[in-house]
Amino acid sequence: MSDRLSAGDVAPDFTLSTDTGESVTLSDLRGGKVIVYFYPAAMTPGCTKQACDFSESLESLKADGYTVLGISPDQPEKLATFRDKEHLSLTLLSDPDKSVMTAWGAYGEKKLYGKVVQGVIRSTFVVDEDGTVEHAFHNVKATGHVAKLRRDLGLNED
Repeated sequence: MSDRLSAGDVAPDFTLSTDTGESVTLSDLRGGKVIVYFYPAAMTPGCTKQACDFSESLESLKADGYTVLGISPDQPEKLATFRDKEHLSLTLLSDPDKSVMTAWGAYGEKKLYGKVVQGVIRSTFVVDEDGTVEHAFHNVKATGHVAKLRRDLGLNED
């Protein structure tokens, strides 16, 4: 498993395809704060709950100066279906070779039903205006994560 990023680390830059086929480069977002969250798979119950929570909170997060990027190993076409089915308004990015997840420490060994397996480690990072990790949350729970994140960042509840 790669080392996990923590507060104070430089956020590894990336360019990934969105659910609409466009590209997003993290360094292009410098000057604003970015919430990058990694999730295992579109259209699964936990990932759907988390994505819907982020989407419902998106306008207030934007008002507080945050851009939200959700990253999974799913292909852009599946992400587009997920976005449309769940009426998501956030940007979903595709990392099919898991290279970005690995660089950020969001892919590696984890326990699943008592067994050690390789997989996506549900993680969220807050990147500051200069591209430094301000907060790193690993092994987060899908349900209630956005509300907890807002509290941890000192933001008002929606």
